[in-house]
Amino acid sequence: MAEILAVSISKNKGEQKTNKNAVTLKENHGIVGDAHAGDWHRQVSLLAQESIDKMIDKGLDVSAGDFAENLTTKGIDLLDLEIGSRIRVNNEVVLEITQQGKECHDRCAIYHQAGDCVMPREGIFAKVIQGGKVEPGDKIEVVDND
Repeated sequence: MAEILAVSISKNKGEQKTNKNAVTLKENHGIVGDAHAGDWHRQVSLLAQESIDKMIDKGLDVSAGDFAENLTTKGIDLLDLEIGSRIRVNNEVVLEITQQGKECHDRCAIYHQAGDCVMPREGIFAKVIQGGKVEPGDKIEVVDND
C-alpha cells in the first residue's frame, strides 16, 4: 500500500524543508505556509523515499524534506504517473500531476548541502484539485480523472 512518509514545508524556495506533523492543502493554492504555494502548476512537490534511499546508498546523509519535497511517499512509482494523472491522499485530498522532474539552472542550497539533488530527476509536481489535511501515514491511491 502506498503512503505518505513525511510532510514538509519551507518559508523560502530552494532550501531544505522542515518536517511537520500535518499540513493543510488548499485547492488551487498548495500547502498553506509553504514557499511554493500559489497560483501556478507546481503547488506541491512529491519525492519517493525510494529515491532518497538511492542518495543514502551513495553515502549522503539525507532524509525526508532535504530535497525540498513537500510530500515524501513510499510504495508508489511517481515517475510512472503521467501528466494529468490524479492521486488521492487520505480519501480526501486530490492532486493532479503537472510536471515530472525539473531543470535546475543553478546549484541550489540543497545541492551544496547534500552533494547531489535527486529532485530534478525523480521528483514530480502537482496542483491541488481538492484540499484537506495530510499527515504521515496517510494512504495514497491513483484515481480516475472523472
